[in-house]
Amino acid sequence: MAALKTLLENLDVTVVRGRLELDITDVVYDSRKITKGCLFICIEGANFDGHSAAAQAVEQGAAALVVQRPVKVPEDAQVAIVQVESTRYAMAFISAAWFGHPAEKMKTIGITGTKGKTTSAYLVKSILENTGLKVGLIGTIEAIIGDKHIPAENTTPESYILQSYLAQMAEAGCDAVVMEVSSQALMQHRSQGFVFDFGIFTNIEPDHIGPNEHGSFEEYMRCKGMLFRQCRVGIANRDDSHWEQVMEGHTCRLETYGLSEEADLRAEGMRLTNRNGHLGVAFQVKGLMDFDAEIAMPGRFSVYNALTAIAICRHFGVPVEAVKKALQEARVKGRIELVKVSDEFTLLIDYAHNAMALESLLTTLKEYDHGRLVCVFGCGGNRSRLRRYEMGEVSGRLADLTVITSDNPRFEEPQAIIDDIKTGIGKTDGKYIEICDRKEAIAYAIDNGRPGDIIVLAGKGHEDYQEIRGVKHPMDERVLIAQILKERGISF
Repeated sequence: MAALKTLLENLDVTVVRGRLELDITDVVYDSRKITKGCLFICIEGANFDGHSAAAQAVEQGAAALVVQRPVKVPEDAQVAIVQVESTRYAMAFISAAWFGHPAEKMKTIGITGTKGKTTSAYLVKSILENTGLKVGLIGTIEAIIGDKHIPAENTTPESYILQSYLAQMAEAGCDAVVMEVSSQALMQHRSQGFVFDFGIFTNIEPDHIGPNEHGSFEEYMRCKGMLFRQCRVGIANRDDSHWEQVMEGHTCRLETYGLSEEADLRAEGMRLTNRNGHLGVAFQVKGLMDFDAEIAMPGRFSVYNALTAIAICRHFGVPVEAVKKALQEARVKGRIELVKVSDEFTLLIDYAHNAMALESLLTTLKEYDHGRLVCVFGCGGNRSRLRRYEMGEVSGRLADLTVITSDNPRFEEPQAIIDDIKTGIGKTDGKYIEICDRKEAIAYAIDNGRPGDIIVLAGKGHEDYQEIRGVKHPMDERVLIAQILKERGISF
């Protein structure tokens, strides 16, 4: 229970009706969860507007409503109505107050950018935990609170859920929390209600632009930049061509990282490593720190992810040896994740599920000395057919062999999706075969692996299901691989 006045103390409000001197039993923004004595926040969603449920909320005993426009309720209703400019913005502050401002009880790290958020977040968690700190995580794959793993619905959850997680982390004794902060979350004020200790910008490329997302690239950049008016220290990738635009109007102290000489923290002397099929990159850290490092993940973008983590962990006084150890042990589910299937060739799982991500991944892998580059992928149903053409064209152009298979067909026929991918590959002279069953496709790639090959399973990444006609069937590529190896009597 909390006083309504206390919940609203950090907001500009107009009292439309009733009084603020009353106790609230719960904070609710879902009309299906209204309880007697609660504060109901009317949120405008893509499919439902909470303002239309105002009268229902009163009938079910809500003690107060927070609105951003007038609502109709019974004349004789005993209810307080408070109007704010944005109910989403208000909900973030109300939720923070409801849960006792948990973010103030630990260090908070927010990472935003088109790519690299997930890997960087896990790297930060790994490095800080190597020094004995207890670290919570909120991101695209899951939320981690102690030993509890909660699968994610959004990269950054609604502010109420976010504050609930933070409260659970504080209760569990977390010293810090690292979270991915999406542009959608920033636009919808989900990460408001507190000031981040550190805000990080990884990079930006035209993405998430369209219906129910961002109206333009300029708006996308502006939303990313909101994090740097909500943090104490901002850490930016200086090599990104748009970094200054994203930082426009920042109110934080600013540091930079990158490969350029102007960066405060930088990587020099990069060289690719391949240790018995384990692909990585060695480099020297210069500028604000000075030591030799190696990350056990392939490619230039892995160096950027490593620099992101180093730039943050520097502020925690992490010993260099702990940083080096964590980078060597770094593993992120579904992000260029190595799965050992042979001593002679490499197999990786990655979430690349659009043309931009697939091109970046395959281009990176081609830099290594290798036999063939084999790409196993499919595309999701009930999504843009253009994505299929583009991904087919990218794989046809960059891979030595493409194995076209099924992903999440949803309500489409898998063969129709495969045919679209073949249209894209047809624009190239790339070799391909089609095997609709994903387990069979993976088995083919493993059975036909040659010395030095790099095989990448793209598209599913951390997902552990296959969606067919509205039903999510269990399907984890790691499990499929284990079954295939067991069937062949191979063990690692």
